Amino acid sequence: MVVNADQDGETPRSPEAKLGMQVEDLWDVQEAQLTPTEKLNACFESIPVSAFPQAPSSQVTEISSDSSLAEAVKLLARNKILSAPVVDCKAPEDASWIDRYIGIVEFAGIVVWILHQSEKMEGGDFFDLAMNSSENDFGPAVVAATNGMTSPRFRSIHPDSPTATCGKFFEMLTSSDFYKDTKVGDISGSFRWAPFLALQKSNSFLTMLLLLSKYRMKSVPVVDLGEAKIDNIITQSAVIHMLEECAGLHWFESWGSKKLFELGLPLMKSSHIIKVCEDEPVLQAFKLMRQKGVGGLPVVRSGGNKAIGNISIRDIQFLLIAPEIYNEYRSITAKNFLTTVKSYLEEHQKESPLLSGMVTCRRDDTLKEVIVKLDSMKIHRIYVVDETGDLEGVITLRDIISKLVHEPRGYFGDFFDGVIPLPANSRV
Repeated sequence: MVVNADQDGETPRSPEAKLGMQVEDLWDVQEAQLTPTEKLNACFESIPVSAFPQAPSSQVTEISSDSSLAEAVKLLARNKILSAPVVDCKAPEDASWIDRYIGIVEFAGIVVWILHQSEKMEGGDFFDLAMNSSENDFGPAVVAATNGMTSPRFRSIHPDSPTATCGKFFEMLTSSDFYKDTKVGDISGSFRWAPFLALQKSNSFLTMLLLLSKYRMKSVPVVDLGEAKIDNIITQSAVIHMLEECAGLHWFESWGSKKLFELGLPLMKSSHIIKVCEDEPVLQAFKLMRQKGVGGLPVVRSGGNKAIGNISIRDIQFLLIAPEIYNEYRSITAKNFLTTVKSYLEEHQKESPLLSGMVTCRRDDTLKEVIVKLDSMKIHRIYVVDETGDLEGVITLRDIISKLVHEPRGYFGDFFDGVIPLPANSRV
């Protein structure tokens, strides 16, 4: 069924569908001997990222480096985004874009910060430090932690410690002057890229798609060189939405009509899925996401392989924006985290992917069916299960985009020069 056109079948009904028609026109003139992937590579290399539909204004949100961490959490949660560019508050008005921005703050970096604070608490004197100490006491330790180093003053975090995950921890943390006074710039060591990585409007769709897949970026800023500012932010979710709008077009169907197993999906099989048991502390889930470089993981029943829910990196917000809901828990397990947050969301009539629970598919589903599920439910991963409901694998937005294009040899050249990824143990 063609879903991208109005009733006359000719006029695309959305900017994404219009873009799909542009790809269709390019697809039709490609050389016949090319494989479908080679054709798509050629099509996407011919389209500049400036053609990608503009993101809603709420998603192209900047935050100043002197804003508090609490303000950053509220901004990300309110706008339902995973990250936001950080503007250097000390940059002059006429600064170039590379000097204007110092990086991107994201929930992944906030997880690093939270884990470090729970480590301090286990050290025995967290509350005295958090409530009474000066920046000189904590600042260097925070910077060290966000860069993957630990302070000899504190022991390593043990996620099963009842004190490190007690319900009152987060309420005391978020009510402390330390939390309120910690600035976004103070956790810059947790930013994914330093100094900054962005595309210019003239860069190609192929470049953007490769960054969102092979190079594991969740979003790609597009800068306007004339204005020295970010003009658009393209996310993995936005690309999946574009693909959903292109269903019915020949180039899409040549790829999207295939079954998952025909495309080699899922890439991550059951034995390699990073997961957490329902009775493990919820901080263990976020610690695993940080260590393993994943954006979410399933919560499984103790002693089995059946998933009861999913925790994503963005769900860290619920430990910070509503910490009072965990007061009665001596230990916040993954299971009671899911249960409590769902009750909170339903009571306050808030929308969240967490309410979707476990979204699953089967290996013989088509890629188009999976794309429709992911887009309609605004989620970033879907779990593949067998006929008994046991996990067989997981498919992420990145996996899908990676099946759309491939990187030609030597394609990026010196593109990454001057943009240094942080050590693996300080990134999610």
